[in-house]
Amino acid sequence: MKKIFVIASLLVGFVCTAQIKPAAMGVTYGVKTTAKGAIEVPVLEEKLVTAAKFTGKVKGTIQEVCTTKGCWMKLATTEGDGIMVRFKDYKFFMPLDIVGKEVVLDGVAKVTTTSVEDLKHYAEDGGKSKEEIEKITEAKKEIEFIAKGVLVIK
Repeated sequence: MKKIFVIASLLVGFVCTAQIKPAAMGVTYGVKTTAKGAIEVPVLEEKLVTAAKFTGKVKGTIQEVCTTKGCWMKLATTEGDGIMVRFKDYKFFMPLDIVGKEVVLDGVAKVTTTSVEDLKHYAEDGGKSKEEIEKITEAKKEIEFIAKGVLVIK
């Protein structure tokens, strides 16, 4: 029994310390994808005005990433705070150097309402000050993208 515990501990330690590849052109995170058929962010925003969800690929620039462990990121929009991107089944993370990179996301987008609690959590993970976090007092309607794959294209 003790051997099983030791082996399990070592495996967990190995997985937790595995390095995330730096964000460079051609690197894929999660399920392998291509840029073929990807739409721009403004087109996604238009589609979600009338559709409940969008399934496919979206191309855009990363404006923010979770500074704790890369467990979420934000895709830049022309207006607003960006599109929240999380990863299907929490199976992969992003490197911190992905900010400013152009990517193709492959997955599902929909408009959701993010709670005050979650907004504060994301602000903390994003490195916001205590004062900025305390100013968050209302839930927010926003686009959320659940990516099964992310391809760095620039």
